[in-house]
Amino acid sequence: MVSKTPWTQDATTTKSQKSASVTNAKTGLNRRQFLRQVGISAGTGLLATQSISQVLAANTMDKNSSTSLTKDDLPLVQDGASSQTSRPQISCMTPTIETQLFASSNVGGSDERNQLALDRVACAGFKVSNPTITSRQYLRFAGTDSQRASDLQNIATGAIAAPKLLLGVRGGYGAMRLLPMIDWSTLGRIMKERGTILAGFSDVTAIQCALLAKGGMSSLAAPMLYSEFGKINPDQVTCQQFANALSNPNLTISIEDASLTSQQLPSILTTGAPKAVRGTIWGGNLSVVSALAGSEYLPRIEGGIVFLEDVGEQAYRIERMLYDLYLAGMFKGQQAIVFGALSGSGEDSYDKRYDVATVVRQLHQLTGLPVYSGMRFGHIGKKHSFPLGARCQISPNTSGGYQLAFADYPTIKADAIYVEGLWQNV
Repeated sequence: MVSKTPWTQDATTTKSQKSASVTNAKTGLNRRQFLRQVGISAGTGLLATQSISQVLAANTMDKNSSTSLTKDDLPLVQDGASSQTSRPQISCMTPTIETQLFASSNVGGSDERNQLALDRVACAGFKVSNPTITSRQYLRFAGTDSQRASDLQNIATGAIAAPKLLLGVRGGYGAMRLLPMIDWSTLGRIMKERGTILAGFSDVTAIQCALLAKGGMSSLAAPMLYSEFGKINPDQVTCQQFANALSNPNLTISIEDASLTSQQLPSILTTGAPKAVRGTIWGGNLSVVSALAGSEYLPRIEGGIVFLEDVGEQAYRIERMLYDLYLAGMFKGQQAIVFGALSGSGEDSYDKRYDVATVVRQLHQLTGLPVYSGMRFGHIGKKHSFPLGARCQISPNTSGGYQLAFADYPTIKADAIYVEGLWQNV
């Protein structure tokens, strides 16, 4: 059992007083020394003159004028206490989970937000080996193509050992540029041997699809470092479900309505009585999946279950991307289609009756496949992480909803994770 080491602090003290008084009960280290010991630079995160919350309080999103707003920043409405709420007692887990970051897409534009996220994941028990990659930048990207590809390719070549967790920094755009630069077959084999979990979503869908298509390895649809854990108030349900999906070898998710996809849809669209379906679940962000159509990096799973989500796309754009996949034959041989959140789609400027529900019904008619809507994942709060590339069974319930049950994917011991650390103001 990994022990929790409490950090106590008086909310009225100055920052310098805090670092002097915050102690590790087990080791006698103050907070700065503790973070240095686990390999994280505390300099930026300590902020000598003002707290992290004060720096970021104006907005949960990055305001760096050189960094564009991207899909992993949207729409994320905050719940719970004000960002100014003080926590008089902070407890942290001694980090033991070997974790490596990969930054495949956009640069994380705020050093303070990156450092806050690093502090939190360390508090939760994740020992990050390469925190400095959060400061890389080339144009809009988190480093050059070579640098970003090396985050994963160095594992394939054996230059660095495979960690237990590969955690994405953020989404945006850029992961597709890396796909030809990585030995996916070798990477997948090494990850299987180690039981490595690769976690992310949004633009990271390109990495997850390639890993499954060419490496035969599962991954985790999950929140990311900068996007979630660097927010002023990370969503507690999202954090809890992330920890649950990381540690539960028999994960189940129950869905009661389709509202996250469309309030005009039933949870299940089927031509007959709803029945249980089984298959390997795959997919991710619709924009990215459709962009991979026709390439060797899109999985071709016989008897699979396709999962899709997106944000900020109008109904006609959603339909066009679905037709990309349909015309490419990607729905042939599949057992079912599952839609997560299709948030921020807005109204059609020509006819507001043409909406997401119309599009989903058209896809159901085209494919003849059962369609399950309302899966609680996407660019939303309170998302439920789940494995991609794992076995999945979808079973209808008696109230018109359904349950997804997952099997055969790597996990982490639950007692190594202190989930509260992911949202504490450390």
